[in-house]
Amino acid sequence: MKSKLFNIIISICALLLCYSCTNDLNLSPTTAYAGDAFWSNQTNAMIALAGVYRGQIPINNTNSPDMSDIWSYSGMAYFDLCTDNGYDRRGNNTGQSNIMNLTNGLLTADNAVVGNIWTSSYFRINAANTFLANIDKVSMDDATKARMIAEVRFLRAAMLFYLTQFYGDVPMPTSVLSIDDANTIAKTSQADVYNFIEQELKDAVNDLPRQKDLTSSEIGRATKQAALGFLGRLYLAKKDWANAISTYQQIIDWGDNIIDPSYTNIFNDVGITSSENIFAILYLPSTFANYLPLQAYPNVSGTLLQGWGLLDPLESLANCYDFNDGTPFSYSSPLYNPDDVEDNRDPRFHATFICNNSTFSGIKIITSPDSSKLASCTNNGNNSNAGYGSRSGYYIRKYFNEGWSSTNLSTGYGGGFPVIRYAEVLLSYLEANIEQNTNLNQQLLDNTINKVRGRASVNMPPIEISALSGNVQDQLRQITRKERRIELAFEGLRWWDIMRWGIADQTLEGDFYGSPFPGSQTTLNLPAGYSPDPYQRWWVCKKAFRVGQDEKWPIPQSEQNINPNLR
Repeated sequence: MKSKLFNIIISICALLLCYSCTNDLNLSPTTAYAGDAFWSNQTNAMIALAGVYRGQIPINNTNSPDMSDIWSYSGMAYFDLCTDNGYDRRGNNTGQSNIMNLTNGLLTADNAVVGNIWTSSYFRINAANTFLANIDKVSMDDATKARMIAEVRFLRAAMLFYLTQFYGDVPMPTSVLSIDDANTIAKTSQADVYNFIEQELKDAVNDLPRQKDLTSSEIGRATKQAALGFLGRLYLAKKDWANAISTYQQIIDWGDNIIDPSYTNIFNDVGITSSENIFAILYLPSTFANYLPLQAYPNVSGTLLQGWGLLDPLESLANCYDFNDGTPFSYSSPLYNPDDVEDNRDPRFHATFICNNSTFSGIKIITSPDSSKLASCTNNGNNSNAGYGSRSGYYIRKYFNEGWSSTNLSTGYGGGFPVIRYAEVLLSYLEANIEQNTNLNQQLLDNTINKVRGRASVNMPPIEISALSGNVQDQLRQITRKERRIELAFEGLRWWDIMRWGIADQTLEGDFYGSPFPGSQTTLNLPAGYSPDPYQRWWVCKKAFRVGQDEKWPIPQSEQNINPNLR
């Protein structure tokens, strides 16, 4: 019996190759071959490169919410549902979802997400190894070949980074394996995997172009900044603050990237190609479609909004968004409006959430649990008590262009998903400086967090170091962590941040609530024996993260059954 880890047909014909909107990579053949006849020209080499990029990201699949690939839209937006940021609406219908089981005390080696990420990551690694084993057969100029090799080494290193973050010690194949070798391969220590990733990314930087040098047809391909961005993530994971600082400093010093004036457009089909997005997965309508609108839109009968409402943000995330004067959110603040919870808030609140009485795509959204009792509401689907209604009182607005419409959401949306943004680079650079406890001054804040908060569409008050007292390092640490959570919500980074900071015991245990509905006539979903919530928030779920166990995922049981070296 073959291990699923490498039970992947090496032939390029196994790769339905369509990735991003780049002319160079969007070649989309249905058949190709891995033999010498295939590796005969640069066009075919580009087809193979496209296959490494794409990996197992589904094409035109309307039902792939269980993180089929870490770089699919479900692998990024949905990943926050296992954290304190969001809730999987399916949890109410099926007990709990595979994604939520990652952190609610029910994580097992049979979890579908654990298996999907393992399989898809090694699929891309095997495609990379196949490419590297054959590329020298192709006649092309040295610079072009060096760049393509660097792209593949970057992609392979990125997959190994994810794998060792999730599973710890993992197999690290660097060449195409026989079936026997694949079924007996041993795990490599995390430290050795880290060392390999570090060198691969450093080498890749040498032959990748800077972002400013990409042509319009090359947007979506890896750059020096992308490789350095992952190298910086590696140093953060290792708590190697000095190298993290110097790595992120290179990206900053080049000046190729910006904080885009629009916080909204960098996530949709309007501005996904912004130079704030250092590396992103780009989708094409119908050809390589993004079905997040179908899966996450509200469901309002009689309108074009016929979504499934699967991504439901939690109040624990909503409460992180300050009032627009910079004061922390509080239910007792005179700025708090219980009838319009986004009133007077950080503008990123509106850009991220759809809430009760919001307008989305020109349609008023009702999420109140009492909506079926309101004369103005005749649609049970637009009700948190029924159908596809939100279970938290919130839907997600981020990633959507409200000017886009379709009579059938299954026709597919474009847009894209940033893997690394310049905002993350600035906040990571700030984090490394805080942990190193160096240069904690106003200039550092103005060059990092205040640029993020100060983008034109956000314009939140700057963080002033003179306003801090006592332990400045710890205060800046908490401010930066909060800013990351707000700025990077639903970009697939919250789980990683929680694990890196070692705060799962504070964030992934206990009861989780949704939006407040003062004066509600319902029980707000409170379990038996619960006292009424003082803010009349909708009760959503309970988590029970197992500290010391759930920080690392188990290797899929199917793999352990075949290869005892993976147990």
